[in-house]
Amino acid sequence: MNTESVIGDGATSENVTPLLPINHRFLEPERAVKSITDMAIWEKSEAYMEYTGFIATLNEAIKSKPLSVDCKISENIIKFGHMLDQINDLINEFPPIEQPQRFGNTTFRDWLAKVKVNSTQYLQDALDPKLHLAIPEIKIYLEESFGNATRIDYGTGHEMAFIMFLCCLYKIGSLQHDDHVATVFILFNKYLNIARKLQQTYRMEPAGSHGVWSLDDYQFVPFIWGSSQLIDQPRIYPPAKFLEDDIIEKFSDDYMFLSCIKYIKEVKKGPFAEHSNQLWSISAVGSWAKINQGLIKMYKKEVLAKFPVIQHVLFGSLLPIRRFPIQH
Repeated sequence: MNTESVIGDGATSENVTPLLPINHRFLEPERAVKSITDMAIWEKSEAYMEYTGFIATLNEAIKSKPLSVDCKISENIIKFGHMLDQINDLINEFPPIEQPQRFGNTTFRDWLAKVKVNSTQYLQDALDPKLHLAIPEIKIYLEESFGNATRIDYGTGHEMAFIMFLCCLYKIGSLQHDDHVATVFILFNKYLNIARKLQQTYRMEPAGSHGVWSLDDYQFVPFIWGSSQLIDQPRIYPPAKFLEDDIIEKFSDDYMFLSCIKYIKEVKKGPFAEHSNQLWSISAVGSWAKINQGLIKMYKKEVLAKFPVIQHVLFGSLLPIRRFPIQH
């Protein structure tokens, strides 16, 4: 992966590194994987290489670091963090209505509609004015990050939309190389808390859940990045320790993997080995480095290679469906 294509170094002004040609044409992203046969195009596309390379780059950046690590927090990270705080606070303005418990709460639709009404303004406030031309393209990824209004569900495809949004912020030069750690520990972590609050508040269905055989009903990437954080962490070794309640209690604020386990234990009842079989199996693996690499492979196979997820992915000028150029 040529990370230079995703991540720019060397700023020309305090906030922005223009990475794109001056005459770059932004496009409103749209679906391009419309049949199973299109999956082969996706797996050779620029978007696929950029996306998987982005996950790998951030995975490496946060290796062996707790969430409390002292990392650079740029002005742009602060601005996007504030935007996510506003989105989070908006949930309080849309309390769930009284309705039968079985269904996702329809007030979610009103909340999401409000996010969509506000998204352009949010991004205008967070982005350098030089980058406002990118808003019609990148705002779609942001709007797709929180769940589906029709089905009132949330899953790995929505999580993917948010990571694509972050990737686009690098591609337009709003975030820089030295923002890597803060991108995961501040922005992605805030996003994760919003996703959980939405799931709880509006009783959102898992989107296309595989039941107990998937890693988790809703998320996947925090397990990848969270396992990278735990590499060489002597207090949570061997990995089976992540199942112990006192370890979860003590370290969940510092390690995303453990905060995910804590959340699962809060929302699911019964033996962990039954309701979260895949995670329980992972606890037997000998090292966090092996778990981390195994989860990346599993993500490519169980999420990125699945048509029901990828049919909803959006492609534009920043994450194009065109074939990735072969480097000679």
